[in-house]
Amino acid sequence: MRQKTIRLNNGLDIPQIGVGTWTLRGDMARQNVCLALKVGFRHVDTAQGYENESEVGQGIIDSGVPRHEIFVTTKVATNIMREGRDAVRQSIDESIAKLKTDYIDLLLIHWPVKDCVKDTWQVMEDYVRQGKVRSIGVSNFNRHHLEDLLAYAEIRPVINQIEVHPLMTQEENIAYNHELGIQVEAWGPFGQGDIDVVGHPLLQSLARKYQKTASQIVLRWIVQRDLITIPRAKPNHFAENQEIMTFSLSDEDMQAISGLNQNLRSNVLNDPETFPW
Repeated sequence: MRQKTIRLNNGLDIPQIGVGTWTLRGDMARQNVCLALKVGFRHVDTAQGYENESEVGQGIIDSGVPRHEIFVTTKVATNIMREGRDAVRQSIDESIAKLKTDYIDLLLIHWPVKDCVKDTWQVMEDYVRQGKVRSIGVSNFNRHHLEDLLAYAEIRPVINQIEVHPLMTQEENIAYNHELGIQVEAWGPFGQGDIDVVGHPLLQSLARKYQKTASQIVLRWIVQRDLITIPRAKPNHFAENQEIMTFSLSDEDMQAISGLNQNLRSNVLNDPETFPW
């Protein structure tokens, strides 16, 4: 697999294509992570809220790939953030233990929980200083959330992980993050199955044109925007996902895909301004 990386503002490199583990539970999480690493992926994304960190950690060990070659991301859960600084500290220690590692490459705030971001961020900064976390960032932050954070942050976020797919292009949000030197990571590139992204006639037409799948067209559109992405770890799609680095979309086709934007979230509850969890 040709490994392309994106440079973060702290000097670390993150593989541009990773594997997500949302909804993977039990031995399936372990097996899928193990196989993904064996076939060449080096970036694994999990979260406290996914309840699979232990299995992800075991999959990393079972793969036989040296830990220093793997970029591991996890996220602080919203319910933990609401419990305060001590709970956040305990949760990070537990994540490190469950992942069976000495450090986390990237720790994110999973959602911008009102009145809890500052305390959580400052705890995360402490873990960077201790060397237990290599980099920190956020997820599902809009512009005003970032503005608030940057008013007190001593360590700038390296990444903002947000929902991005052809029906939710997030162009303004992405441009703002890039202006700040914050990389953007696209979750839900196919709409998580709640909306039919890959079935759109334009994407099907482009798939025929390039002799690729519609999913590959979507992922290629994302990486050509200089975004990071983490499609879910499904073994039957590993080879397909790796192949997106072997072709390019024309500027015209890139613009056509971006023109599909409807600001349509895969789930109406996934709005950072109103999320209920």
